[in-house]
Amino acid sequence: MNSVPATVDPDDDVLVDDAAWPAYLGSTPSARRGDRLGASLFVLFLVPIGLASARDGMPPGPLAVLVALLVLYALCFLGVWWVPALWRGTARRLAMICVVFPVGVAVVLLSGLSGSMAVLGYALSASNVMLPLRWARVVGLVTVFAALPASWLVTGAVDWVSVVFLAMVAMIALGMARLARLVGALRAARSEIRALAVAGERERMARDLHDVLGHSLTTITVKTALARRLVESGADGERVAGELRETEDLSRRALADIRATVSGQRRMSLVAELVSARAALRAAGIEADLPHAVDDVEARAEEPLAYVLREGVTNVVRHSGAGRCTVRVGARWLEVVDDGAGPPGEPGNGLTGLAERLAEVRGTLDFGPLPTGGFRLSARVPG
Repeated sequence: MNSVPATVDPDDDVLVDDAAWPAYLGSTPSARRGDRLGASLFVLFLVPIGLASARDGMPPGPLAVLVALLVLYALCFLGVWWVPALWRGTARRLAMICVVFPVGVAVVLLSGLSGSMAVLGYALSASNVMLPLRWARVVGLVTVFAALPASWLVTGAVDWVSVVFLAMVAMIALGMARLARLVGALRAARSEIRALAVAGERERMARDLHDVLGHSLTTITVKTALARRLVESGADGERVAGELRETEDLSRRALADIRATVSGQRRMSLVAELVSARAALRAAGIEADLPHAVDDVEARAEEPLAYVLREGVTNVVRHSGAGRCTVRVGARWLEVVDDGAGPPGEPGNGLTGLAERLAEVRGTLDFGPLPTGGFRLSARVPG
């Protein structure tokens, strides 16, 4: 997965570390290749400067120095694009800037050609790659305004054409660098959103499967144990068969719930959970005091409260050792109270997942032992 920088703001000017000082490396591998090829072709515009100086009769000594500076300038510019390892790290970036700009200025001063001020566009382009855009803007403004007196020193008059052309190069390079960085940041953000969506779906699946299997397998285990005890005690065969039929029905419903969970089409029903809770408590030999109707429950609160009921009753059957379980329900709340010991130790995956599920609807979950003995689990969903 692509990593998102410390900030997706391309104008970030935090000089803390490399992660907080993003540099443009191209939004995609194909974009990087295209940018590098374009930079290589752009270097060809330096060739006419040396040819024009030779044609104008520049002495061999200064001409050799100019050619050497042009070669060094081109190598620095190409190194920025093709060998980013040269300027990995803030110190190296500043060092590269301190090399490429003086070399560019030396080319301008030594060539003394009309229009040569635009040669500094190579240095500006390199600064847009290596610096945060806020700093690159400052460098561009300083370069353009410094070109005014510099052109007067070189040619004896302000070369407005050259200065305006340099300003246009600075604006175009800065705009392209900003756009490229935004595209790269958006691509990275999209990759992270995709990964987060996958992780969220996995968490939802794990939580739903825990809710389905935890309650269903607990009830099936309790009813199977009850059927075994009835057989061992020589109870009536019809009663044993009834318990086994109910166990079979529970297994079928659990299988259907798992299929619905996997497909994302499962919806909890508070009425169905009350029926299932009554059967589970009866099979476990726990006295059940449950409401007979849930007509007053608001539609928005029914599904999250159904999950609360399922998890609460499952914990009563599995952990509490209770003899009695009481369930009370209102328009936007539900409470499960037993006279047992409650879940042992810290909250398990069930209560943790239940709290996360209620948080999605801005609901609250409270649980803990009662001062008079027993355990209480309550949930409330806002209106």
